[in-house]
Amino acid sequence: MWRYRKDGEESPYIPMGPFKLRLPFIHYKFEWPDYVQGLLMCAVDLAAIPLMIELLGMPFEVALAVVLLNGILYLTHHLLGDPVVPGWITPAIPLIMAYVSAFPEGPERVHALVAFQLTLGLLSILLGVTGLAKKVVTFVPPAIKSGVILGAGFAAIISVFQVGGRFESFPWTISIAVGIAFYIIFSQHFNQLKAKSALWGLIGKLGIFPIIILAVIIAPLFGEAPWPTIEWGLISPDFGTLWSEYTIFGLDFPPAMLFVTALPTVLAAYIVLFGDVLQSKALIDEADDVRRDEKIDYNPNRAHMVFGGRNTIMSILGPDVTMAGPLWAAMQVVVIERFKEGKKAMHSIFGGSGSFRWGTNTGLLLLPIVSLVQPILGIALALTLLIQGYVSARVGILESRSHRDLGIAGVIGAVLATKGATWAFAVGILLCLLIYGKKFFIGENDEIFTKDLENKDAKKIS
Repeated sequence: MWRYRKDGEESPYIPMGPFKLRLPFIHYKFEWPDYVQGLLMCAVDLAAIPLMIELLGMPFEVALAVVLLNGILYLTHHLLGDPVVPGWITPAIPLIMAYVSAFPEGPERVHALVAFQLTLGLLSILLGVTGLAKKVVTFVPPAIKSGVILGAGFAAIISVFQVGGRFESFPWTISIAVGIAFYIIFSQHFNQLKAKSALWGLIGKLGIFPIIILAVIIAPLFGEAPWPTIEWGLISPDFGTLWSEYTIFGLDFPPAMLFVTALPTVLAAYIVLFGDVLQSKALIDEADDVRRDEKIDYNPNRAHMVFGGRNTIMSILGPDVTMAGPLWAAMQVVVIERFKEGKKAMHSIFGGSGSFRWGTNTGLLLLPIVSLVQPILGIALALTLLIQGYVSARVGILESRSHRDLGIAGVIGAVLATKGATWAFAVGILLCLLIYGKKFFIGENDEIFTKDLENKDAKKIS
């Protein structure tokens, strides 16, 4: 059916209420370049394993089962009409880590994670079904929104560099890998290189995967990790232990009070998550402007229902510290850039995003890939958190609209990173009331980020 799409129309689909079912080879062309890249990039998905080992005491094979379940649910986005490459709620991971760590390791900690993820899932579904998602976030004052995102960035960086953090275990590897990663991802000089050379362009499109492969080599050279022992065959995830010791099937349902306790951190995570929804829409709109031959329907409410459903299912079948997020920004950009090259490069955006996620799921099953990156999964996670910390700090600051907003946001961010979301919201509400009074929800806009531009323009005119 995909061959008969007329220019300007959507890719064919089967209507299912708010969803649009698309199957590979039938409704979209399978894109082998994206599939192959997915085979390799599954290494990033595997970086969630050390988190679950550290926080929940999961054996490796049990954590692998959680990653595999999450991988299967990644497919639901493009299958149900959401044209994105989904991923974790990466900026919120440090907040969730801090929240979960406040409970004793064992059943109590698992119950806290289940309650958190289930609450977030049901909230997202509710907001998607009612269409209230955008209104909830616009209801939050800019200073508080800025502080929450900024605090998520602080927490991400602190989690790596704090006493006993991952930097102490892998100082040389993290220093070298992060330096190269920041150069490749954020450097103006590397952007110029990408424009001049196809090789540098390819490296740039692979995101952090080349850095992970580099870490596989660097870490053993500095004695910070063993050389990988490549094993052949398929993985052996332990679903039995997962369901008997880490889910409601073996531990019963969490106490009701845990759902109440989780609410402030859930709200903080949702504010961060909604930023990813806005980013998804911006990226899709950009692609839609370039490729007039395919109409792309991105619906934030449908996205909420899909990732809300993923979180709800994972909270029951395999609680996951990384949560189910609406976007893997780095890979979404990679897919969209190839999509922009035209129909010959990628027939449909659903083919690109879907084939990539079919690829990551295949890679997760292959023991050679899993065993290759297993020794440096902690480094991969540290790398992910530091990159996310940089992005969250930048985005969080830009949410502020005045000098006063920035001051409030800085305090909220520091409190969030050190005392948690409950304290942060309390401090944020109090500061906004004291500083803005009746303008609590509006705040002020002193055009702080445009003053330099205005002064520069004025000098040119004079």
